[in-house]
Amino acid sequence: MTDLPARALDTSAEHPWPVRLLSSKIAAYVDRMSPVWVEGQVVQLNRRPGSGYCFLTLRDTEADASLPVSMLARVLDVPGDAVHEGAHVVVQAKPTFWTKRGTLQLQASAIRAVGVGELLARIEHLKRILAAEGLFDADRKVPLPFLPAVVGLVCGRESKAEHDVVVNARARWPQVRFEIREVAVQGQGAVPQVTAAIAELDARPDVDVIVVARGGGAVEDLLPFSNETLVRAAAACRTPLVSAIGHETDAPLLDLVADYRASTPTDAAKRIVPDVREERQRLQQARQRLRGAVRARLGHEDERLAAIRSRPVLARPETMVEVREVEVERLRASGRQALDAALVRGAGEVGRLAAQVRALSPAATLERGYAVVQGPSGRVVRAPGDVVPGGALRVRVAGGELAAEVAAAPATESSTTPRTDRRKKTDRVEGSHA
Repeated sequence: MTDLPARALDTSAEHPWPVRLLSSKIAAYVDRMSPVWVEGQVVQLNRRPGSGYCFLTLRDTEADASLPVSMLARVLDVPGDAVHEGAHVVVQAKPTFWTKRGTLQLQASAIRAVGVGELLARIEHLKRILAAEGLFDADRKVPLPFLPAVVGLVCGRESKAEHDVVVNARARWPQVRFEIREVAVQGQGAVPQVTAAIAELDARPDVDVIVVARGGGAVEDLLPFSNETLVRAAAACRTPLVSAIGHETDAPLLDLVADYRASTPTDAAKRIVPDVREERQRLQQARQRLRGAVRARLGHEDERLAAIRSRPVLARPETMVEVREVEVERLRASGRQALDAALVRGAGEVGRLAAQVRALSPAATLERGYAVVQGPSGRVVRAPGDVVPGGALRVRVAGGELAAEVAAAPATESSTTPRTDRRKKTDRVEGSHA
């Protein structure tokens, strides 16, 4: 016999491994694994009397995955831990590989049932984490539509919850339509199926609101609705979500993250659609209140118009003109008086100024007996030396002008001539001018 390849990488079509060698190598590889604690749900529990062994299948609660487990009967019958089908357990086991059948199973050395108290403690821990992330905040809640055209319903197959939601909603509003997704609402497959149904309905633009309904049950049956994957999927839903799980004592986490929590599926039906009869009554009442308000307003305005029409100013409108006419006449008389007074004061002022002008005028000086003597050139004669004998003169007096002629040469005044003599000479000259 030829030598077999030492490594799987060295095998080929000409030099393959026999099945026994591969099985032994897999068994040796698995045997190197350490014991591990595994959590799951017990299904297909089988006790074999006489052999001292028990066999069961450990199934994942969130995914379609399971592993066979074998153990001694005394390991399963530990006092205080009642393990039965459907129980949630943790198992300490070591993986083993059976070379004859090529199967992998777990050889359990200890098994312990996970009580409801421990499950609720885990849920409470997850609740604190999600609350810290703000998934339960009120400002994240989306208001439900007043009148949804299409309602998405996630419920169990042929369940009473489906009947309660559909029948009560259509009784309130017959035109409502439903998109129903029947899924597993407990046990294996509940989490992925409910999550997928919510995502599918949320992706549809015609769905206005989504209802997840179950209708109560034991705490263990409601565990999928506190699963982190399902809760986060509900929190990411953009369509308004109603949780109608119907468990008042221990509310699942889906109730906290939903936009509205209904106590029962019937309550959800009453919340998602209005009652057509109630809405018609409210509409009729609103019409009556509106009609009464309009009538009251019209009556009030009619009374105001009557009161306004009864006022003297509207009964005899010319009264306003007459009052203004009297006022205008009074103001005109007052203005006339003020103008007359101003004119009198102005005339007096003009007279006074005219007197001052006349007093200061050269003509007034001439009227007092003075005369202005001008030479041939029109230059005013101011001294005897300004003229020559025989020179023509113009003498201007108050009454007009005179022509004169210088008779004799003027005498030159000395500085020692007395003032009286000069005055006499002037008088003689003026006399001769005349």
